[in-house]
Amino acid sequence: MPVKHGELHRTGRIGWLRAAVLGANDGILSTASLIVGVAASNTARENVLIAGLAGLLAGTLSMAAGEYVSVSSQADTENADLERERRELASVKSEQEELTSIYVERGLDPDLARQVALHLMAKDSLAAHARDELGISNVVAARPIQAALTSAATFAVGAALPLSTVLVSPLPHIVTVVSVTSLIFLAALGALAAHTGGASMLKGAARITFWGAVAMAVTAGVGSLLGTSVG
Repeated sequence: MPVKHGELHRTGRIGWLRAAVLGANDGILSTASLIVGVAASNTARENVLIAGLAGLLAGTLSMAAGEYVSVSSQADTENADLERERRELASVKSEQEELTSIYVERGLDPDLARQVALHLMAKDSLAAHARDELGISNVVAARPIQAALTSAATFAVGAALPLSTVLVSPLPHIVTVVSVTSLIFLAALGALAAHTGGASMLKGAARITFWGAVAMAVTAGVGSLLGTSVG
């Protein structure tokens, strides 16, 4: 009696994890950079909050639309390939040989490869070719709506973190407080994302924090220069 495969792998998290990390990272980084840039120009707290809120709303909608369009394009390509493969399966003999050659290239001897191809095609020809010829499976298939909602939600949450920091920061220290807390948020996000994906938490935190610091330093510098010029 066959034993049911019970191992849990992280590959199935690729779709939503990528969208979640991208959304939260952009939410924290873009909003914090915007706030830091505006605050560095020596403007009033109300103006900083308005800019941050506008960035949150615009970014949330932009992330949802961008992810949906991007992943929909991927889904369209996958569906086109599957439809082409469905038509090609009318020629069972050639498709069987094609699948056999794939297994031979992966290390099976020709006779065993042919048996495997026959058994898999007998069960579900399209699924076998989609998985082994095209690299398409239910685990990694494109899901536009999931990606859009995940990215939008995590962007909003990420953007709310530096925005809420503005409310409790002394006006003269908004740039410093938002920068420091946002880098902490980014480091925590990088570590969490790396842990969820099974990678090094230290490496994940370090790379996202580095680029976050660069982005905020640049925007703070631009905001300071503009504020000085206007003043």
